[in-house]
Parts: sequence; structure tokens; C-alpha cells
Amino acid sequence: MALIELGGIERIFTLGDSQVHALQSVALRVEAGEYLSVMGPSGSGKSTLLNLLGLLDRPNAGRYHLEGRDVTTLDADEQAAVRRERIGFVFQSFHLVARLSAAENVALPLMLAGVPAAERHARVSAALRDFGLEDRAGHRPDQLSGGQRQRVAIARATIMRPALLLADEPTGNLDRATGQEVTRLLEELNAGGVTLIVVTHDPAMGARARRCIRMEDGRIVDDLRQTPADTFANP
Repeated sequence: MALIELGGIERIFTLGDSQVHALQSVALRVEAGEYLSVMGPSGSGKSTLLNLLGLLDRPNAGRYHLEGRDVTTLDADEQAAVRRERIGFVFQSFHLVARLSAAENVALPLMLAGVPAAERHARVSAALRDFGLEDRAGHRPDQLSGGQRQRVAIARATIMRPALLLADEPTGNLDRATGQEVTRLLEELNAGGVTLIVVTHDPAMGARARRCIRMEDGRIVDDLRQTPADTFANP
């Protein structure tokens, strides 16, 4: 059974008197544990696709099966539960809660899921240790570097042990060295069994995935298996 199966996905936005077909007849099958990059020019539908995969948006037509379940038929609360428990998100702009410490940001999904305090504390402590953030547990986002903020974001995205990790330009706001560190971290999670889908404009990052999807005008125009490039070898 595939982790993701999309068929006949359509997403249409109405802008004034006109309609924009952000996704057109999209079909996609992703097996558990895959590592995909999604590429294409601005406006090609990459982020719309990611939002649909992450249940942040609904298609106008088509079907989306996640772990064998048709998630397009679920109501808002049911989708929120799937999103919270099975899907992690990493964004270019981190999306951390400014008033919360690093530890509190990481703990947030556990709190929303009703995980007991003792277990929550143990899991957050382990995550901060695993991501090299133990000495930053009490720091707010504005007291952290860009790389540290992204590590907090990845720790938060994976604290519920999701099956699917979606990353939208995860290195876009980082310098080269920090971006490489974050990319390695995402790839280690994928090596541990998490399915990783990365939207990127960066050809070097796109080349690191084992499968590259290219989009144009809301359609998947290429779906290529590739030998991952070691783009860190020659800085």
C-alpha cells in the first residue's frame, strides 16, 4: 500500500472575475520512505500541492488517499487530527511562536494532542538533545540563529513521529553552511524511515532527492528517478 495516492486532483482559485487552475489533473503515488523533491517555476503549483498533501487545503476535485484512507472525505476536525498525528511541516520562515521558548515550541503539538505532561517533558528533552538544542531550551526564537530556529522547527515537526514530512523551501532563509546542516538533518530523518517531500527552487537541493517531480502550470510534467547528487562535496 502506497503512503500517498493522488488521482485527478484539481484546485481552482477564483480571483475577481477569473479562475486560476493551480492544479490540473494531478496524479501521484508515493511509497513510504521515499525522498522527493518538487521543482518548477513560481506559480507552477508546487506550494499548492504541498498544502493539499498537508491537509491545509482541499481539492475541488479528485481523490487523496493517505495510508490507505481517503482523507478528502474527512471533516475539518478529522483532518486536523490526521495532520497533527501523521504529517510534519517545515517552512522557509520557520513559523515558530515568538513568545514561546524553544522547548515550548517543540512541545506544542504534544500539548494539542493531549499527551500527559511527564511523557511530553521526556519526549521534548530527548528531541532537544537529538537536535543539539539542549542549551537553547529556554531561548525564544528571537534569541536563536536561523539554523537553530530551523532545527527547533524540525524538532517540532517530528515530535509526533509523523509518517510524512513536508518541507517548503526549508533552506531558503539560511546561509550555505547552515542550509547544508539542515538538509543533512532532513535526510537523516528520511534515512530513519520518514517520507520526505521537499519543495525547492534550488537545483542543488533538488538533485539530492532520489526522485524529482517537476511542475508547470499546475501539472506534473516530469517524474524522474535519479541517483542522488552529493552537492556538498564541492562547496
